[in-house]
Amino acid sequence: MSGPAQKNYKTIREVLLAKGLISQEQSDEINLRQLKTGEIEENIIRDLRIISDDQLVEAKADFLKIPFVNLDDVGFSPEALALVPESVALKYRLFAYKLDTKAKNLYVTMVDPLDLETVEFLEKKTNLSVKTSMSLPKQIEEYIKEKYEREKGIASEVSKALDERKKDEKKVVINSKQVSAEAPVAKIVTTILEYAVKSRASDIHIEPQEESVRVRYRIDGILQEKYILPRNVHEAVVSRIKILSNLKIDEKRVPQDGRFFFSTDGQDVDLRISTLPTVYGEKVVMRLLKKSQKVPTLPDLGLRGRALKNVMEAIERPHGIIIVCGPTGSGKTTTLYSILDKVSTPKVNVMTIEDPVEYQIKGISQVQVNVQAGLTFAAALRSFLRQDPNIIMVGEIRDTETAELAINAALTGHLVFSTLHTNDASGVPPRMLDMGVEPFLLVSSLNCVVGQRVLRRVCKTCAQEADIPADIEKEMRTTLGPIIDVIEDKWKKDGKPIKMMKPVGCEECNNTGYLGRIAIYEVMPISEKIAKLIVEKKPASEIQRLAMEEGMLTMKQDGYVKVLEGVTTVDEVLRVAQY
Repeated sequence: MSGPAQKNYKTIREVLLAKGLISQEQSDEINLRQLKTGEIEENIIRDLRIISDDQLVEAKADFLKIPFVNLDDVGFSPEALALVPESVALKYRLFAYKLDTKAKNLYVTMVDPLDLETVEFLEKKTNLSVKTSMSLPKQIEEYIKEKYEREKGIASEVSKALDERKKDEKKVVINSKQVSAEAPVAKIVTTILEYAVKSRASDIHIEPQEESVRVRYRIDGILQEKYILPRNVHEAVVSRIKILSNLKIDEKRVPQDGRFFFSTDGQDVDLRISTLPTVYGEKVVMRLLKKSQKVPTLPDLGLRGRALKNVMEAIERPHGIIIVCGPTGSGKTTTLYSILDKVSTPKVNVMTIEDPVEYQIKGISQVQVNVQAGLTFAAALRSFLRQDPNIIMVGEIRDTETAELAINAALTGHLVFSTLHTNDASGVPPRMLDMGVEPFLLVSSLNCVVGQRVLRRVCKTCAQEADIPADIEKEMRTTLGPIIDVIEDKWKKDGKPIKMMKPVGCEECNNTGYLGRIAIYEVMPISEKIAKLIVEKKPASEIQRLAMEEGMLTMKQDGYVKVLEGVTTVDEVLRVAQY
């Protein structure tokens, strides 16, 4: 239940006032207009446009004491969907999103949850108790349109799989290779994979829970729940994935790793599979690597201006080391691939050691880590030096041995690229010193450090201009300093007050308001003054202060600049760069 639903409110206006969404003056205005014209209160509020549709529907749900549901947050069950025909959903403007077989409850969100006749009709049709809730009418309509079309396949295959399980338990548990590719469980897996490719997902999570199986997709860096499968098909789905990945089907006590190849709609995808035993069964995570994916350029990734100039100067040097830092999933490897794609020519020998190889670049010798065979980052790096390389990329500096070998390679005339897990650029030198690298060797070899994060772009189709709230503007001015004055002058020349973009949500961006990703960067070239601080083993805070004095934009500053350029939102910047 949303908002202050425990109280008894006589009108929606009272709910809005209690939640602080309207002022007393606005409340009086609504009341006066209703007394004068006799209009419905809800229509007056909508006509005045003083709150969003979401807020109005949520307030109405509070007033009626009915739960308000955001379908994007709760996911949905193909089993529940199969119980309500599409024609019924369209006619009565409702969407069945959850089925509780133990309690025999069907959860349905409706535009009009007080339509008791429809509720009674559903209960008779399904022999279940219908639990109603409210959602945005637009969202219900979009889910009916999108999900029924998309889920016809998976819903029917789930039903077939359950029917087969009743007939012959062994058939569904897929424990032999006699199961055909047309089997229902195989189609469930195919449907899950096809949706991942269409929605640009980077990972698929199949997570068993007490009563169901949750399927989530990481889209633009954010996990989104898309399917709730019945518990009965979990073993079958996992077994099918294991067969495709050449993993041991009967081994469920230890984690396993595998891979397989998948093709759909002309797109070839390499999938890396990881299984993990949990209390409710094996969890499967699949990483999708598109083979046809082009390597983006540095400006495409979001690097420009002085930061781009500093990176270009660093990679044009014939030797030295460039380190890209950030947490897992911050786009470090993609940035390195963009750099490699730029420096790779027939005149140089470029070699990489990666875990795993995510993009395949023509003209580059790429090697994948194989710890079981003894091929580690350090072992590969030693061999590389005997292969007459000009440029070496080490996927990650994880230990002292790799760090020392990378530094020595940079000192002996090679250009080396690598990544390191630190929060920001200024944290890299102290971390390298902690690993045992000598300060004088580090400053002699380190050309440049790049810190980065990845955030979502606002969808260009549906984004709307919005005023910047006073508290956010104050924070931006404090963080950006004189930079914001330059941006503000540009807006003034165009005859506009300074604004930012607000995500709305449409069919193209799957109603999230965001489509695609962009990186925010901080680039720290190693100047003489910074080198002196490194030799003196000064803390990261002092190194950062000096780098900013020398013109470095921090990731947060770069993020705020991109907000004012209409590329992303303040929420996204704070999500990834507030540390």
